[in-house]
Amino acid sequence: MNKNKILQHLIEENNGYLLSSMVIEKNISKTFLAKYVKENDLERVARGIYITEDVWPDELYIMQVRNAAVIFSGETALHLHGLIDREYSAIFVSVPTGYNATHLKTGNVQVRYESKNSYRLGVCTVPSTSGNMVRVYDKERCICDLISDRSKIEVQNFQTAMKEYMLEKGKKLSKLIEYAEKLGMRDEVMKYVEVFG
Repeated sequence: MNKNKILQHLIEENNGYLLSSMVIEKNISKTFLAKYVKENDLERVARGIYITEDVWPDELYIMQVRNAAVIFSGETALHLHGLIDREYSAIFVSVPTGYNATHLKTGNVQVRYESKNSYRLGVCTVPSTSGNMVRVYDKERCICDLISDRSKIEVQNFQTAMKEYMLEKGKKLSKLIEYAEKLGMRDEVMKYVEVFG
């Protein structure tokens, strides 16, 4: 397969995105990539990230590609899971304690630092609103965080998310309780499960 076809295949596999890291993995030079980008009218949306002209930039996917430590959480994760119907007011991300997130703290990004023990708890992948796979906390972890942060969350979002989760056929209460125990909030979570259950 020639280099042009390899790059076209990468674009097709990645919903119209071409990442320079993928190109380098295929042993194709940055010089060839630059030529290909120009000849095919690809748009540079961030350093090392290009899209075809028919693709709308997906800010969540782009942020995660640029920041491998980012896990979407809070309202952003609740929205992606369909537990709240309102668009998130900011992009909520979790990173491990000690991670330098200064570059993330822009106008609409809220950063939460997680301890080593809780950072990877409940990570899964779901499609973003543009259909690209992104890492988020699963529904059970989102409910634990929702209860933990209830004073910072709009009452309507809190109630909607709790009701939606409790009405779901696929909810995993045993996993919710397991997470609550690991996060040291079992009694608190049980109280809300009883109220909304």
